[in-house]
Amino acid sequence: MTVGLVQQQNSADTSDNLKKLEHNIRQCAQQGAELVVLQELHNSLYFCQTEDTSQFDLAEPIPGPSTEYFGNIARELSIVLVTSLFERRAAGIYHNTAVVLEKDGSIAGKYRKMHIPDDPAYYEKFYFTPGDLGFNPIETSAGKLGVLICWDQWYPEAARLMALAGADLLIYPTAIGWESTDLADEQQRQQDAWVISQRGHAVANGLPVVSVNRVGHETDPSEQTNGIRFWGHSFVTGPQGEILVTASSDKEENLIAEIDLAHSENVRRIWPFFRDRRIDAFGDLTKRFRD
Repeated sequence: MTVGLVQQQNSADTSDNLKKLEHNIRQCAQQGAELVVLQELHNSLYFCQTEDTSQFDLAEPIPGPSTEYFGNIARELSIVLVTSLFERRAAGIYHNTAVVLEKDGSIAGKYRKMHIPDDPAYYEKFYFTPGDLGFNPIETSAGKLGVLICWDQWYPEAARLMALAGADLLIYPTAIGWESTDLADEQQRQQDAWVISQRGHAVANGLPVVSVNRVGHETDPSEQTNGIRFWGHSFVTGPQGEILVTASSDKEENLIAEIDLAHSENVRRIWPFFRDRRIDAFGDLTKRFRD
């Protein structure tokens, strides 16, 4: 399967962001992509750097304007498209939601972000209600997609549950970067940890992983910090953690990767981690902490 990744820098002009996204999606499709994945909250700036009730105006229903817009693109290009939207479910209930669009433009399924961070410059708990759709792959013509979102990528349980439910690959739309006061060695440690954790999910579950990050600097409207420099570095890894393609940390790029889904079967035969799991001894995983 040919997969396209769109690593993009956004502006405050949503209409410009949408036009750029469409251009990049078309470029991926022209290079043969059957599945195209966009970064987290791709329509706008990353608005979670501050707690501002006016930002809820960015949210929209699903189905809604964005699913119609991107659905038309998916239908025209005959691709499966993974989008990442700010969902307005009801007054006071909003989600960070990935919506997968089928080749005919219809909604194949959606996933609501389960793990919600609350850190300086990442005040997501103010905006997003935790997901309630569970860890269920989305069935598409491109395979069963285990779509998770950003902060979910640090949790092996989320990846494992998607794999146990039959996901063919794991997909992580992402918005992660450095605060500008981070020293160079700390920046490298953070980025390395991010890559290692996702490569670990690939190895532990015998599945390819597709991770698509934002890129570029976005200022903090409150001026309490120096903003976030999103580190890009979008990548695809195979089921043994082998890196197939990687983007830069400072440029907009469209990546194309060839994924052999049949290879996962062979990897699971030689590394039968699922066979050897001690499910009889894992009950304590449902506890917050073992005192």
